[in-house]
Formats: sequence, C-alpha cells, structure tokens
Amino acid sequence: MSNPSGAPAAPAHPLPSYLQADHLGPWGNYLQQVDRVTPYLGNLARWVETLKRPKRILIVDVPIELDNGTIAHYEGYRVQHNLSRGPGKGGVRFHQDVTLSEVMALSAWMSVKNAAVNVPYGGAKGGIRVDPKKLSMGELERLTRRYTSEIGLLIGPSKDIPAPDVNTNGQIMAWMMDTYSMNTGATSTGVVTGKPVDLGGSLGRVEATGRGVYTVGVEAAKLTGLALDGARVAVQGFGNVGGIAAKLFAEAGAKVVAVQDHTGTIFNSKGVDVPALLAHVKTRGGVGGFAGADVMKAEEFWGVDCEILIPAALEGQITKDNAGQIKAKLVIEGANGPTTTEADDILHDKGVLVLPDVIANAGGVTVSYFEWVQDFSSFFWSEDEINARLVRIMQEAFAGIWQVAQEHKVSLRTATFIVACQRILHAREMRGLYP
Repeated sequence: MSNPSGAPAAPAHPLPSYLQADHLGPWGNYLQQVDRVTPYLGNLARWVETLKRPKRILIVDVPIELDNGTIAHYEGYRVQHNLSRGPGKGGVRFHQDVTLSEVMALSAWMSVKNAAVNVPYGGAKGGIRVDPKKLSMGELERLTRRYTSEIGLLIGPSKDIPAPDVNTNGQIMAWMMDTYSMNTGATSTGVVTGKPVDLGGSLGRVEATGRGVYTVGVEAAKLTGLALDGARVAVQGFGNVGGIAAKLFAEAGAKVVAVQDHTGTIFNSKGVDVPALLAHVKTRGGVGGFAGADVMKAEEFWGVDCEILIPAALEGQITKDNAGQIKAKLVIEGANGPTTTEADDILHDKGVLVLPDVIANAGGVTVSYFEWVQDFSSFFWSEDEINARLVRIMQEAFAGIWQVAQEHKVSLRTATFIVACQRILHAREMRGLYP
C-alpha cells in the first residue's frame, strides 16, 4: 500500500473503532507480547494479524430486579479470541473494574495458555462489571442466570465452556450450568467447568491452578539450582491460587514470609503458619488481622527479602514503578497478566527469572479439560490420577518451553508465546479461510 509523502504512517496496530489508542489497557500489553513473538514465527507470520483480532465479541445488558424492588442494569461480556484449535475456554469474572479491553486480553491469554499446554481449546473469557460483595445471594443468582441466558447463543459444551475466575466459584458455575440446561431442555454438565463435584465437577479442580504454579516453580528451581528447603516466599493474593501454592511450597520446606491481599499486608521473617492463615482467610475473608504476623505497609511488599515471589491477585500489579524493588530470584505468575511489559524488561535486566502466567497458571484449565472429558464420558477419575496427569502435562509443557527459551535466548514468556502461537497459527493455516 503506497504512502504518499507527508501522509501519516499507518499505526503499528490498526485498532478497531471500539478501542482508544491512547488507553489500550491490558489489550495493549497483549499486543506488545505478540509483537515480540512475531520474528520467531517464520512463514506463519503471515497469519499473525489473526492473533490481534478477537474472533467474536458479545456485549450484553444484564438487567435484574434487586431485593428492594428497583431494576439494576449491569454490563456483561463474552469474548472468543480464537477457536482454531477447538471450542472456546475461559473463565467468567465478576468485578467492578471489568472492561472490554481486559476481557479481550484475558481471552487472548487463554488462547496462548491452552496452546502452551496443548489442550484442544481456543481462548475465551467473560465478565460482568459488578461488585458482587454488594449483592445478596438471591441477587447474585439472578445476575448469573440472566447473564448466562444473554450469552447462551455463544456457549455450549462443544462451542465455548466458561469456568470460575475472579469472584466466581462452583456455586456460580452450578447456576450457569442449570440455566443453560433449562434453556436447552437437557442437563448439560459439560457446558461449564469448575462445578461442584456432585454436579459433574472434577476432583482436584479447586487446587489445580495453585498446584500448577507449584509444579512449574519446582521445575524452574531444579533448573536454576534454587533450593526450596528454607527458600523465602512472598505471595500476593491468598485465595484459590496463592493460598494453595503457598501451602504446597510450605510443605516442601519453603517459608512464606509475606502475604498481601485486598484486606492487608502481613510479614513474618520466620515464616507464617500457612494452614492457620488459610483458616483465618476462610473465616475473615482476607489476611488482614491475622495474629501470627506483623502488619506491613502495602508498598513495602514488593521489596521483601525473598527468593520466590508469587503475584496471584489481579493483573498489572508489577509495574515499572515497583519492579526495581523486587529481590526475588524467581517470579511465578499465579494471576493473569500481573506484570507489565516495562516491568518484564526491568526484571529481565536484573536477572530475575519470570515464569509467565500463560504456563505458570495453566493448571486450572488443564484440570478443567479433564473435567470436560469426564463429563462427556460420564466416567470420573480419582484425585491421585488427576494430580498425576496434571503434573505430567505441566512438566512436559514447561520442559519444551525452557528448551525454546535456551535455543532462541529469549525470556520464558516469549518462549511460551513462540510455542503457543505456532500451534494456533499452524491450525489456522491448515484449516484455511472459509469461504
């Protein structure tokens, strides 16, 4: 395409009209990651624009009647980023700060994550802009059911399979499964994963993401000569992911010295009693007020003396402003997108090894895949069998990514994107364009 002299050059990323170039949010972070991987894609690079455009975006209005009789409207999303390798797979989050850019980025990271561990899914994600803590249980159920009905034309066991994410859980999945089943006229357990075990959920699913974080952490520690016994660990977020990972690291002899969540930041140089803290979080809703540790200023968390740092809360937590303070040798991303691109470069220059979200927290979707397979066959596996299969898949995927990183002398994040994007675009190329 010719560019007459004096005419402005085309932007690096022709942006869709519904995004603002000056405020791209998490999607901008993802686009930078795609740019970094493009030179390693060889002949598949001709398909790279596929990765920069979600296949399908649905924005829905979710009206419900509140307990006080008023009608409230919430904004809901379901984004299917890429379906070349199989049906969409990705969580649903209920959070007051959910944006389209965020859901787009999360769906794209799911495409990469699914391809990185080689499960036969594409990437998808959903969300509602709502603070669920302000809703009663009845309001939450009505919100979930209405949202499920609104996105019902996109989801299905062979089309797009939601799962729990931030502020959603097994109960939310049970309501989603029931709503979809009522609307289609037949019980469809495989439409969501992360369900209660009594409704076709899988054993080991609740712990799966944290177990995956721990598994890749152990592999990286072996490869870098980091002894886990006595290693100091700092964890941000102490829910399903951070709490389970902390428990497994502590059982392996590591010391969890600092924990931060939305209720506070705590520190104990001798190591906190992880089972006691997990019990405290279960009853109190967060780490704040835990008696077995000292209170610490939130901004001091990132500079804690530790060998392993696990950001397992929300995205965009490690930035150019705090990355320089980090003393850990190993950062294991339990959350999705917790490190900005600028922070990634700072950590790389400091010699900090970052285990990226797209492999480190893929344990959840791996066991979701096991759940989906079990639902189709109505034959369920033991927890030991599930954990053993999870560990094997995570170890094999990590070993392949480590090898690519060594070959190309790139970060583990870029290596994961190389492996995953080649798989996605190879599938796209083989399928061709229709019509």
